[in-house]
Amino acid sequence: MTSPLTVRAAARADVHALVRLAADTFPLACPPGTDPAAIAAHLRDALGPAAFEAWLGDDAATLMVAARDDALVGYALVLTGECGDEDASGPLSSAGVDTARVHELSKIYVRASTQGTGAAGALLEAAVAAASSTHGDLPVWLGTNEANARAQAFYARHGFAVIGGRTYRVGGQEHADVVMLRAA
Repeated sequence: MTSPLTVRAAARADVHALVRLAADTFPLACPPGTDPAAIAAHLRDALGPAAFEAWLGDDAATLMVAARDDALVGYALVLTGECGDEDASGPLSSAGVDTARVHELSKIYVRASTQGTGAAGALLEAAVAAASSTHGDLPVWLGTNEANARAQAFYARHGFAVIGGRTYRVGGQEHADVVMLRAA
C-alpha cells in the first residue's frame, strides 16, 4: 500500500534532498538533444545548495515539497514580485498583467515514478495557495519548453493558457518556451 502524499513548506533540513531531487527531475523536463553538459551546468549553477538556501531565506519565495514515506517526491517554487524575465514581460503585459506584482511558478518537478498520480497537481495547488495566502491573490505565470506537450496539457488542466513565448537558457544553451498564464 502506498503511503499518502504530504505537501508542506520546505525546510532547511530538506536542502540536500532537494538538490538530489532536482538532479533527478530537471533532466526529465529538458527537450531531447539538450546537451548533457548544459544540464550539468544548470544543475550546478541554478539548482545547487546555495540556490535552495537562498529561496528558503527569501520572503518572496514559496518553496513547497511533496513527500511519501518521508522521501521527497517533488518540489515547487513560486516567486512573487516583479517579473524579472524580459522575454515573459511582453506577453504578460499584452495579457493585461501588472508585471510589477505577479506570481511566477518558477519550478515544479516530481519524480518520474510519481507522474500521473496527482502529486504534481496537489503540489502546484498547494504552492500557489501558500503564495497567495502570504502575498495576495495574483495572476500566476510560468514558462515550459514548447516541445513539452505533456507539461502544457498538465498546466492547461490547472487553468493555465498559452499567451506567448520566451527564450530559456539551460547551462548557456537556448531553448524555446511557451509562456502560460492563470488569472487571479
